[in-house]
Amino acid sequence: MNVAGIALGPLQTNVYLVWDNEEEAVLIDPGGEPEKLRAWISGLAVRPRAILLTHAHFDHVGAVAAAAREYAAPVYLHPLALPVYRRAVEAARNWGFRIEPPPAADPLPLTEGGFVVGPGFTVLHLPGHCPGHVAFYNRAAAAAFAGDVLFAGGVGRWDIPSANKEQLQATIRKLFGLPAETTIYPGHGPATTLAAERSGNRYVRSWLEASS
Repeated sequence: MNVAGIALGPLQTNVYLVWDNEEEAVLIDPGGEPEKLRAWISGLAVRPRAILLTHAHFDHVGAVAAAAREYAAPVYLHPLALPVYRRAVEAARNWGFRIEPPPAADPLPLTEGGFVVGPGFTVLHLPGHCPGHVAFYNRAAAAAFAGDVLFAGGVGRWDIPSANKEQLQATIRKLFGLPAETTIYPGHGPATTLAAERSGNRYVRSWLEASS
C-alpha cells in the first residue's frame, strides 16, 4: 500500500492519497487549499478515484467540492455525519475561515464493518469527536486512517459541539483492540502506532486502565 500525505488548510489537516494501483487510489480528508492540493496530486501522477471522509468538520471538507469536480470522484461519508457536513460553511465562518460549500448531493454512505473503494479498507465507526466519525483500516498493511480520534500524544477534542467524551473513550478502547503494530495516520500531526500511544499517551493509558 502506497501512502502520500500533505498538511493543508487553515488548521493544517492531513490529506492522504492512498493506493495499491492507480485504479484504486483514494483521497482522504481534502481539507483545504484546493490549488495546492491539485498541484501535489499532479506531482504524484496518481488520479484519485474516490474521496473518503473520516468526518465532516470544516477543516476536513474544505477542498471536497474542488476535488470532486477535478477528478469526477464520488464522496463517501457516514450518514450520522451529514448534519455536520451540511453546516460546514457556517462552522468555518464561526471560526473566521471561508470554505467552498461541499457538494450539495449527499455523499455515498459508509457503514461499520463495510468495505469501501480503495486498497482493502474496512470501515470502523469511531464516534466521540464528531458524529459519524470513521476510520479506514487496512488489516494487511496494519494501517488505519483515523481522522481526529487519536493523535501522537493526544486524542480528539470532546469539548466542541456534537462531541461526547464517553463515546470517545469507548472509541479509544475499540481502536486499541486492533493489533499493537497498527500504524495510525491521524488527521493532524505525525503518524504513530497503537503500541507507542498505549505506552506514551496519558489519555490512552488512563482510559484503558479505567476500563480494565
